[in-house]
Amino acid sequence: MNAPLPPAVPAGDPPHAADVPDATLDALDSLIIDTLQGGFPLLPRPYAAVADSIGLTEAVLLKRLQRLLTGRVLTRFGPMYQIERMGGAFVLAALAVPEARFDAVAAQVGALPAVAHNYRREHHFNMWFVLATATPGGIADAIIDIESATGLRVYDFPKLREYYVGMRFTVGGQAPVGTLPDSTQGNHEVELDERDRQLIRASQGGLPLLPQPYRHLGEALAMTEDEVCQRLGRMLQNGVIRRIGAVPNHYAIGYAANGMAVFDVDDAHIDALGERIGGLPYVSHCYRRLRRLPQWPYSLFAMCHGSSRDEVMQQVAAIRQLLGAACRGHEVLFSTRMLKKSGLRI
Repeated sequence: MNAPLPPAVPAGDPPHAADVPDATLDALDSLIIDTLQGGFPLLPRPYAAVADSIGLTEAVLLKRLQRLLTGRVLTRFGPMYQIERMGGAFVLAALAVPEARFDAVAAQVGALPAVAHNYRREHHFNMWFVLATATPGGIADAIIDIESATGLRVYDFPKLREYYVGMRFTVGGQAPVGTLPDSTQGNHEVELDERDRQLIRASQGGLPLLPQPYRHLGEALAMTEDEVCQRLGRMLQNGVIRRIGAVPNHYAIGYAANGMAVFDVDDAHIDALGERIGGLPYVSHCYRRLRRLPQWPYSLFAMCHGSSRDEVMQQVAAIRQLLGAACRGHEVLFSTRMLKKSGLRI
């Protein structure tokens, strides 16, 4: 029996239409979403293998996945690439956009292929996006493009250290999100050949929803199915691929509150504290980033998720207590609109 989707945001904060899929989830949808966020097999018929493991047929699983993607309950399904391992770069950046121009600027920013994710957040800096480019120099070029198009200054916050990235969302919004194995393996570049890059370009938008997806990819690239699986397996092993699986629209499955908590932490203590914050079960991402004084004094960023704002604020209060005297101030920037979430493109 179908049940309504969980609310996209807490009462009092109307969701934006783009964030709230017009769909319903039943127990099978929930099982698929909860199961397929990592560990997708590199087998000739991977969907059949997964379907069998959860008591479904291959045809039912493929049909359900297609419905979840079409209904925007899932934003992607396939490999999640780590662009730094590929010789590229990514950076978090923000704009302070005048309210009257917000939608127009969002369209300008979203049209740039280098923009992988973009969110509206409650702050003077109200537009936050991730730039991902195939070369480090591409970041500066993308910033120039955005500033030229919008007439607004881009504030970029390069990553100085990654403490934790390991997000898993569970339908209902009640389970901890920081429960995947820590995927931080350093940022050293992995040597890739042109065949690897062809495969990345062919799969970065998602895996084909066909019984033999790796064979289908191989046919388009003049590779055998075995070669595709071997190359993907090697990229999983060396960290070029963080995981292969589903990316849920967290608003759609019950994580109504998404808060980017930022802290001004003493440089002498930030690394030790950052490791502790990254280990908390409700933190999905934790980084040390460059300050932009005087406008932005914060150096420790932690993404917190919950079913309500009160829940997220309790999480942030616990982090603030853990940081103690080393923290000179903090803010929580709640996201209110998902403007773009496409993942990287090379």
